[in-house]
Amino acid sequence: MIDALHDEVDRRAAAVALRQAGKLACARGCSGCCVDGLTVFEVEAERIRRGAAELLVSAQPHPPGRCAFLGKEGECRIYALRPYVCRTQGLPLRWIEDETDYRDICELNDVAVETLEPEECWTIGEFEERLALLQRDGKRVALRDLFADRRLLSRRDGGGPHTSIAGGVRSVDRRRPAG
Repeated sequence: MIDALHDEVDRRAAAVALRQAGKLACARGCSGCCVDGLTVFEVEAERIRRGAAELLVSAQPHPPGRCAFLGKEGECRIYALRPYVCRTQGLPLRWIEDETDYRDICELNDVAVETLEPEECWTIGEFEERLALLQRDGKRVALRDLFADRRLLSRRDGGGPHTSIAGGVRSVDRRRPAG
């Protein structure tokens, strides 16, 4: 289920990115959006645990301040497994809160996000709700904790069943009303 959801996110995100062709600075090695403290739903954390088990046990997380999964060249070491939030980073984002339409985008991109039509943005809400339905309990895991979680289990029992460590929810730092 999570793989299909991520595939759909990728298709829709590619369409939004195509509308901004030439204006988005996002590329391999650009890690402007790769901040520390990101949390993901447990279903996504489990996907990373399964797909990146060797990395979690044998590699070191990136130093604090940047995403734990960044490599030495600023590349994502789990790109194929990256969670929803990472699949939409860099895109012009739109969300509605208290009947106000907000917009945001990475400052490295050359887009006047306030002037975009709603369909030119990634609207936050639908996929978060779908993830929450897959999860049901709303539990979130800090990406950095996946390294500690895996190492702890590896030392204790040879890497058996995985537990999760709940993390905080990332909040949006910059709010710019649209229009």
